[in-house]
Amino acid sequence: MKLFSPLAAGDLELANRLVMAPMTRLRSDERGVPNALMAEHYAQRASMGLIVSEGVFPSAESRAYPGQPGITDDEQAAGWRLVTDAVHAASGRIVMQLMNGGRVTTTGITGTDRIVAPSAIAIDGETRLADGSKARYGLPHALTTDELATVKDEFVAAARRAIDAGFDGVELHSANGYLLHEFLSPASNTRTDAYGGSPAARAAFVIEVAQAVAAEVGAGRVGNRISPSHNIQDVLETDPADVLATYGTLVDAIAPLGLAYLSILHAEPAGSLVQELRTRFGGTVIVNSGFGEVTTADEAHALIDDDVADAVAVGRPVIANPDLVERWRGGHDLNDVDQATVYASGAEGYTDYPRLSA
Repeated sequence: MKLFSPLAAGDLELANRLVMAPMTRLRSDERGVPNALMAEHYAQRASMGLIVSEGVFPSAESRAYPGQPGITDDEQAAGWRLVTDAVHAASGRIVMQLMNGGRVTTTGITGTDRIVAPSAIAIDGETRLADGSKARYGLPHALTTDELATVKDEFVAAARRAIDAGFDGVELHSANGYLLHEFLSPASNTRTDAYGGSPAARAAFVIEVAQAVAAEVGAGRVGNRISPSHNIQDVLETDPADVLATYGTLVDAIAPLGLAYLSILHAEPAGSLVQELRTRFGGTVIVNSGFGEVTTADEAHALIDDDVADAVAVGRPVIANPDLVERWRGGHDLNDVDQATVYASGAEGYTDYPRLSA
């Protein structure tokens, strides 16, 4: 079964082609410091070919959620060292997803005096604060060209700190409506400078961040996650021609870097858009079709056997089944996800799902 065969992705050697998708779980402390409970959670899932951490904020201004972990200082890095040591002790591989939340936050979460975005366009909606109350998304500050250099440097510093904390690599979160994705969409990016307007200009900042991070930690340790046409959090991409032009520009620019992988979240991984991007990237491509529908074992096998992708990212089944590889390999039943505890606190619904061996 090819799904369980090894895979080389840049400098990453994976034992199988199942990837734990990045999933927000909100178990860090109020300062964003990872803890022993998080180390246990990730280590439990070390049989996956690759673990991608939940989105990690590279600066206070980029924090999207209470309970989200960061990588801005030595204390947070020390907390992550607990995680990487535990995963490696279980023979796993783990990369950190670097995520600037952009306008998907409020100052009540960041503790800063502003939120930021490519353009001063607010999300129509609200988010939940640490005390359980809700707050409307505010009008973001449109980052200046000089400020973009600072944001890029924050990604670079975070990547270096992640590698020094023991991560096998990093993944740039250019998807799901957060800052890098906001630059790619004409709905959230209405700039008139070198970083807005045409598809090539909207892709420019994401390309520059990828180039800078690859130069800092080595391209073979860097992945990039995209979600073209996902249409989430008011980041709309509804013109197929514009989507192909934008993401084609992005992929053409990062392909020569020799990145570890490109991860694509899309409802139709076998469709023409994903497959053209895969061809143009020319390296390892991970697909994730399970945002709306849960990925099944049969689908994961088919995606690999039919050469739709090199690896498959899986989310919710890994939450409830820390031994998903063993269960899918043996055709065993799965635990169901307790949705009420996905974004809760503590061990319940996090580290207490039963294993087959129990």
